[in-house]
Amino acid sequence: MRAVVLVLTVALVASQQINLVPEFAAGKTYVYKYEGLLLGGLPQEGLGKAGVKVSSKVLIRAEASTTFLLKLQDPQLFEYAGIWPQDSFSPAAKLLAALNAQLQIPIKFEYANGVVGKIYAPAGVSATVLNLYRGILNILQLNLKNTQNVYEMHEAGTHGVCKAHYMISEDAKTNQIIVRKSKDLTHCHERVIKDIGLAYAEKCAECQQRLQSLTGTATHTYIMKPSDAGAVVAEATVEELHQFSLFNTITGAAQMKAKQTLTLLEVQNTAIAPIGGDYAARGSLKYEFATEILQTPIQLLKINNAEAQIVEVLNHLATNNMDVVHEDAPLKFLQLVQLLRVATFEKIQTIWDQYKTKPVHRRWILDAVPVVGTPVALRFIEEKFHAGEFTTAEFTQALLVGLHMATADPAAIQHTARLALSPKIKAIPAVREVVMLGYGSMVAKHCAEAPACSPDLLKPIHDLAAEAISKADIFEVTLALKALGNAGHPASLKPIMKILPGFGAAAANMPMKVQVDAILALRNIAKKEPKMVQPVALQLFMDRTLHPEVRMVACIALVETKPSAALMTTVAGAMDKEPSMEVASFAYSYIKSLTRSMSPDLMNVAAAANVAIRMLCPKMDRLSYLSSTALHLDLYVSPVMVGAAGSAFIINDAATILPRAVVAKTRAYLAGAAADVLEVGVRTEGLQEALKRTPAGDENADRMTKIKHTLKALMNWKALPATQPLASIYVKLFGQEIAFANVDKTFIEQIIDQAVQTAKPRARELMKEAIKALQDGIAFQYTKPLLAAEIRRIIPTAVGVPMELGFYTAAVAAAAVNVKADITPRLPEQLETVSLDQFKNTDFQVKAEARPSAAIHTFAVIGVNTALIQAAVMAKGKVHTAVPGKMAVRADLPKGNFKVEVLPAATPDHVAAVSFETLAVARNIEDLPAERVASLAPAVASGAEPWIPASIQKTMCVTCPYFHVKGCVEVASRHAGFMGYNPLYYLVGQHKARISVARGDGPALERLEFEVHVGANAAEKLTRQNVVESEIQEENIILMKLREILEAGLKNKNSSSSSSSSSRSSRSSRLSRLSQSSSISSSRSASSSSSSSSSQMFRGNDTYGAFQKFHKDQYLMSHARSSSASSIETLQRKVKLLEDAVPAVLAVIARVVRSDRNVGYQLAAYLDKPTSRAQLVFFPIAEKWKVCADAVLPSQHKVSAKLGWGADCQDYSATVKAEAGVIESNPAARFEVAWEKLPSLLTLAAMHAQRAATEYLPLLKAARLAGFSLDKAENNKDKEVAFIIALPTQKSVNIIVRAPKMTLSKTNVAVPVAVPIEKDGRIPALENLDIRSTIQNLNIRDIFENLDIRGILKNVDFDAIKHKVLEYIEQFQNDIRAFMQDFDIRTINENAEIRAILEHPFVRAITENQYVRDIIQKADIRALAEQINLRAIFEKWLNYILA
Repeated sequence: MRAVVLVLTVALVASQQINLVPEFAAGKTYVYKYEGLLLGGLPQEGLGKAGVKVSSKVLIRAEASTTFLLKLQDPQLFEYAGIWPQDSFSPAAKLLAALNAQLQIPIKFEYANGVVGKIYAPAGVSATVLNLYRGILNILQLNLKNTQNVYEMHEAGTHGVCKAHYMISEDAKTNQIIVRKSKDLTHCHERVIKDIGLAYAEKCAECQQRLQSLTGTATHTYIMKPSDAGAVVAEATVEELHQFSLFNTITGAAQMKAKQTLTLLEVQNTAIAPIGGDYAARGSLKYEFATEILQTPIQLLKINNAEAQIVEVLNHLATNNMDVVHEDAPLKFLQLVQLLRVATFEKIQTIWDQYKTKPVHRRWILDAVPVVGTPVALRFIEEKFHAGEFTTAEFTQALLVGLHMATADPAAIQHTARLALSPKIKAIPAVREVVMLGYGSMVAKHCAEAPACSPDLLKPIHDLAAEAISKADIFEVTLALKALGNAGHPASLKPIMKILPGFGAAAANMPMKVQVDAILALRNIAKKEPKMVQPVALQLFMDRTLHPEVRMVACIALVETKPSAALMTTVAGAMDKEPSMEVASFAYSYIKSLTRSMSPDLMNVAAAANVAIRMLCPKMDRLSYLSSTALHLDLYVSPVMVGAAGSAFIINDAATILPRAVVAKTRAYLAGAAADVLEVGVRTEGLQEALKRTPAGDENADRMTKIKHTLKALMNWKALPATQPLASIYVKLFGQEIAFANVDKTFIEQIIDQAVQTAKPRARELMKEAIKALQDGIAFQYTKPLLAAEIRRIIPTAVGVPMELGFYTAAVAAAAVNVKADITPRLPEQLETVSLDQFKNTDFQVKAEARPSAAIHTFAVIGVNTALIQAAVMAKGKVHTAVPGKMAVRADLPKGNFKVEVLPAATPDHVAAVSFETLAVARNIEDLPAERVASLAPAVASGAEPWIPASIQKTMCVTCPYFHVKGCVEVASRHAGFMGYNPLYYLVGQHKARISVARGDGPALERLEFEVHVGANAAEKLTRQNVVESEIQEENIILMKLREILEAGLKNKNSSSSSSSSSRSSRSSRLSRLSQSSSISSSRSASSSSSSSSSQMFRGNDTYGAFQKFHKDQYLMSHARSSSASSIETLQRKVKLLEDAVPAVLAVIARVVRSDRNVGYQLAAYLDKPTSRAQLVFFPIAEKWKVCADAVLPSQHKVSAKLGWGADCQDYSATVKAEAGVIESNPAARFEVAWEKLPSLLTLAAMHAQRAATEYLPLLKAARLAGFSLDKAENNKDKEVAFIIALPTQKSVNIIVRAPKMTLSKTNVAVPVAVPIEKDGRIPALENLDIRSTIQNLNIRDIFENLDIRGILKNVDFDAIKHKVLEYIEQFQNDIRAFMQDFDIRTINENAEIRAILEHPFVRAITENQYVRDIIQKADIRALAEQINLRAIFEKWLNYILA
């Protein structure tokens, strides 16, 4: 009886349980009101947004038990672009009319237990419209369980298979069932997503653990009414949110919000009649991508006649970008690309045939077709090359871009494989390299989209590698390895291992370069399958029988696998007894640099490296910097999800002077993705092997000897072996190798032979043709477009309309150049009669006018993008520049003169314009003129006075005082900053800046001149700039000539006086040398005492001894000259300015030529070889101040420099000295900065800074915390700062800083690299480098040694020159005679001009000499002036010279 009661109770409970299965009763038509809204923009209200809205009645009726009909009734389409929520939606009537026929067609769908199955529709329903139906059906997707109220499950939908969280509750009052469902759209299985331009980017999962750049969620709320057969959906609401931000999302991010409502209106008995025709299966709820893939989101084109539209855009680009780039050229180029993407092969063929003979149009087509990236474009490029219509250079460029831009599908990969095996391609090695590398990249792109890609895609390369290995074809093996490395497919691991030592028998027959390439090919595989690569790389690294370079490269591949702490400690343990110093240094430096890594993807590796580094011996830290090294530096800012990293690998060999290999790589992190942006590698293995056969390969030779022998060996390159490459280089972009080259003897010979064969038969003709063309004038125009970035991500939304994130950057650069040469005398028409000597003696002046310009457009878009309608929020940036220039260049090589003139050129209204604006745009294909565009920044309400102005408009102009050129910057900005303090508010809106350049008020600018003069005549231009100095110099010359005349006149009369004069001169010379020696000794003793006193002051802590100078230069000792004698001060006391002693070796003049006067600056360089002194003098043309920089090299261990400025460089001065020595047997270096007088402003600033540092700042405490010892030192010089570094070991230094009134010191400061200085101060690498002799042997005129001076002087009329010189001498002699007639030595001081001359230091030194006074008193100057015939003397001298 109890059992019967239990059964009845269970039956009663079961009968009262509600059936939650959604029900559409047979014979009934359920009428729903549907509205779907999709809106994009920033989340704050009051800003601009863009979106679409769909509203309609939805009729659902059961056709069979599991088959239902769905029909839209009275559908409406709306578009929105404006300030939300103030503005209203606008109906898209024309678009609705065009789609109405499709929207009226009912569709069929399978539906059972709340799950939507297959969807059926006629062929007349497009994929875009069918996706709208999918959005409605997705609401009805309900997996309800009667036994659970809260549960999770994976559920299929429009976005793919995503995890759904259900919560079911019952409202007893209303007898309704509430169902809430939420989905995380970021993590879905089989997620529906389309990425374009992101194939080479790596997903950084660790970067998005805290913050994610793109997130998506959806919530569904259902109100269901129970019925006998199930439950009826009475009301449904869906809210979906997609949020994207490149940076931290705290301040806001761009959002796309979708909202759907489905409300039951009534239940009818009216049937829904399907249309006639076949209903074909069109998939499931999963979103189907339509033509939006070919549609760029930045513009909507209605393509009626693709061929005609392409021709129109092509003509616009060719016509409007000849001289200056049109500001909309990048957008037009994108239009051309978009039109070519929808064009058929035949249409592109027709356009090519029409314009291939027009150079301008041809270049635009060749630049646009590779960017198209469709199979049609690849086919066009291939067929035109096989037809011989492309040159090799054009084909290589088109193929390089086309293969990386093409859509990677199996058909395109097979097409590329056939292209790689083409006999014509094989005949051109460079082209074949591009095809093979592109083949591997295309496989990598395809596998990035389809991770389960078939290994058969790489079968042609695997077969090629196997055949090349069997034939020992090194080039083919290398090419196959690089292609497999680009592909990075795990199935390629076995073919690669056949070439690795210890894994394959073929490795023994392969050179080490191939083995290295094989290991490098593992890196992309390691990123996908690290567990497969780790044992291979570890075994290679641990095998000590292998070459160190192979092991070091294996270490690079091992780190790419991101080894665990256990694996890293295994490596560290093996390094304790590592016999190879190179391997130990490389691995240790790599592990140590990884310990400081901040990159999220290397976080675990950095932790493992920190454990491993503690196991290694500290002595490894003292390895020389000349050993192999690996460096890794990175920076990652987590709040903004931005980072950068750089790695450098230097593989050295102790037996050679050059590194065996150098690899540098940069990596970037942005928005949760990472990419190896650029990698460059250089190997010199073959060159090293060749150099080993020369004396430079001797390990006992010093580094300088090795360098000399190396240069000698390179000059004799024909003797190098031809069996292997001398060097090789490769370049990678975004992890894909795009080019590599092997330089060998055959390669060099081919280049030389080709150049000789091309130029030698016509070298003279080519030169004459070029000169003739320059005389007639050359006009050149070149335009280059570039699609720098096309990054897109397309995601379905709940409404059934796709959402797209897009980033585009397009640029067009152009240059129009006109060049014409003025040749004097003009060359004859018969150029064959002109000799090379005539060319040398001809004055060439080249005038060139260039008009470079560029336009750059950048777009960032988030919103709806279909071929029918677009509604998006867009950030648009534009840059347009046009900077014309005009110049004339004149070169006189025999005289060492070079002159550049910048002439005024016609400038446009604006030389640069930059704009940035954020817009909300809505447009549809049927009514493009009615496009709606609104700024994201709203207008300020009338009457409101915000604290922060909503708009700014300013114009700032500056006039250059010398050039009288006015530059203006116009700035205009309108933003939403008044709404709050969010940084995004200041970004949205419109911002513009324009720069214009025009003539200012004042004297007109005629030109800018820049002259360079080298050689003995360099000072001629300088002396012409200062008339006063020229007059003084001329007076000095006259006095010197007068003295020579007087002495020559008395020579015969008083020979004994001459002898006496000689002896006195000898004695005075000895006295001067004696006094000089005493001054040297005193300076030495002063220096020694100063050093000693400083040393005693420092030895308060008994830490340092005195600084002892080296000064052991053998050259100076052999010439009996001390370093102190060649100091700056001593040399300047002799000759203040070298222009009075030696001619300038270099003169540089920068001049502004105006209508009223010339202004500018001059720079002169002087070199006094005997004293190893160099001097630079900088001074203006129209002012009286100078800047002098002196430098002298007294010995190999000391260098001094002095800077003076002011009038004759004497107002202010500062001295810098650097010298080498020892402190307590430790090599040391001392740097001193001393000053005599500084500007008062600088002195005051230094005084206040010192006072603040000593009195107000806790400098003593800070110094002690940093490990420095800070002591007061009252005896330190007030106008000197000394910095001393001592080197107790090669990896540590002691630091001493002596400043006025304080001394700072620290011992045992570690340095990152070993300093190659021995205990005695020797630097082995520089032992044979004699800087002093190098300076003294410097001969600047060597560049003119091959000039035919005789040929240059052959046509000079020296007789006329001699006649002019003699006339000048005769006139000069008559002037002297007239002067002597009135000459009175007693009244000489009464003449102001003569008195000024006699006050000159040089003249005073002569007149104060007793011997000269005796001559003047005894001589009959008037008689002497009458007797001397200067004309006769100079005529004999000139005749002798000319003979």
